[in-house]
Amino acid sequence: MELKDIRFAFHTLGCKVNIYETEVMEQLVTAAGAELVPFEAQADVYVVNTCSVTNMADRKSRQMLHRAKKTNPDALVCACGCYAQVADAEILKADGVDIIMGSDQKAEIVRIVSDYLNKGLENAVTDVSKAKSFRKMSITGLREHTRADLKVQDGCNQFCSYCIIPYTRGRIRSKMKDDVIREVEDLVKNGIQEFVLTGIHLSSYGRDLENGDDLIGLIEAVSAVPGVKRIRLGSLEPRIVTEEFARRLAGVASVCPHFHLSLQSGAAGTLKRMNRHYSPDEYRESCRILRKHFNDPAITTDVIVGFPGETEADFEESLAFVEEIGFYEMHVFKYSRRKGTAADRMPDQIREEVKTGRSKRMIELGERMSHDYRTRRIGSTAEILTEEKAEVNGETCYTGYTREYVRVCVPESAGENRILTGVITEFSDKETLKMTPAT
Repeated sequence: MELKDIRFAFHTLGCKVNIYETEVMEQLVTAAGAELVPFEAQADVYVVNTCSVTNMADRKSRQMLHRAKKTNPDALVCACGCYAQVADAEILKADGVDIIMGSDQKAEIVRIVSDYLNKGLENAVTDVSKAKSFRKMSITGLREHTRADLKVQDGCNQFCSYCIIPYTRGRIRSKMKDDVIREVEDLVKNGIQEFVLTGIHLSSYGRDLENGDDLIGLIEAVSAVPGVKRIRLGSLEPRIVTEEFARRLAGVASVCPHFHLSLQSGAAGTLKRMNRHYSPDEYRESCRILRKHFNDPAITTDVIVGFPGETEADFEESLAFVEEIGFYEMHVFKYSRRKGTAADRMPDQIREEVKTGRSKRMIELGERMSHDYRTRRIGSTAEILTEEKAEVNGETCYTGYTREYVRVCVPESAGENRILTGVITEFSDKETLKMTPAT
């Protein structure tokens, strides 16, 4: 199918999985003859890869759909992804949407847009809960030639009481290991040195496969591809971090000691109401194991405040637990009600002003811990992968990230996509450290 001379503009909201899927869609439409233009430009087709993880994500998705139609009222507007999967079709039409694609149809964007142009097909959403296998998609090159997000898993079976994602993404599906390796090999040829393995519930990788593949086996296989210098992992569940998992992980030299370990709350009662499948003690043990096998790893997390029924004592328990663990960075969210979830029907919903106050305290704690972690890096030897030229505190430099994912700047002469070692010397700004490369 050809889309010759049709101008496409894409906008992505949400997670690394969405970012990957947009890259795939962009490559598919350009291979079919289309031209890519910025989202702010005049396009013939605007594609908004939507998110629905919170009510705010829904609002941002609608705003971008409206913006597309306002930029060019004659253009086709396509909504795809999680919000498109669960939103009422009539609402989407009111938002100016012409084509609706769910979360599992992105690999078919060329056919769906062509069908619309030829037949007027409008709604391509399917029942994602019936999807049984991973939708094949891959990328062969990236505009950013340093790091690649690789989607290796889709779907979630956890059904946390606050979360809509199992309904927008369906059940767990894993990408075959051989397909992942072929994709990595192609990207290495295009200069990619760092790979981020990601998924909707990455810890579930392989559980739906009958060949015995699992996440640690996949990591070891990716690391064996010549040219792979760094591997990062998306969000992990605490229960996957066993002594055996961490020992094998530490044995993979390319694995970066940066682990996003989902928490949500440090209060035992709140975790139960959230239907999270671990206790604070189990989470604490996972962190202990990681710190046993890695030297001062960067542990990051997500925390929800103001969950239904969260008392002041619950919040203080969560706050104290977070401080005890000592995270490098935290993403703090005020609980957002989602229709169709169990938490939406729970009693004792928390007032917005209470959520705001708790969020402020949790964020302030997170900022202190993040500063402390960065301060501990000063004087140490680090390795960075340079990514882009930037202005940091009035100086032109190249920035990149250490293996712990701490942003560092080096002299402009360093160049792009280079792995450098050196000594961290001082703060350049609040979130960036300076490094003197070894000569």
